[in-house]
Amino acid sequence: MDLIVEPKLITKENFSKFGDVITTENIKPLEINNGYAKRFDGIANIDTSSENGVTTISIFSALKRSFPMKIDMMEKHPLGSQAFVPMKETTFLTIVAPEGEKPDLEKIESFIVPKGLGVNYNAGVWHFPLISTEDMDFLVVDRKGSGDNLVIENLDNKNISLKY
Repeated sequence: MDLIVEPKLITKENFSKFGDVITTENIKPLEINNGYAKRFDGIANIDTSSENGVTTISIFSALKRSFPMKIDMMEKHPLGSQAFVPMKETTFLTIVAPEGEKPDLEKIESFIVPKGLGVNYNAGVWHFPLISTEDMDFLVVDRKGSGDNLVIENLDNKNISLKY
């Protein structure tokens, strides 16, 4: 199988079957701290409580990827969602496939996540690990706890590449 995946610009609509686009766009904020700050609630559906899981916040230090890039595996987290928010303005990429026993390579999609946005993968959505366009840190919100929350599908025998 030869497959070249080209990313498209992410929107709330075209990413909705995989999870949430993390943005403050079209969300009415609450004024807090005597007007010195605004709070934007409900920007992602964090789901970590399956099998007594708890929510954890981590920092992933990502290295810049080179393109075209071989897609040699995909992973999913069946017991919880996983959110990625860059800690400075940057563009990053995501490659995803719908929830299922194995990734459906005919339904694989890739998205460009522009500056100022993050993503939250729904539980069970197949994705390639973090694809950063520069060396930088990402704030990650996901599940910690017992249970098997990482499933990896080896795609090394497939010829899949991400063109950017």
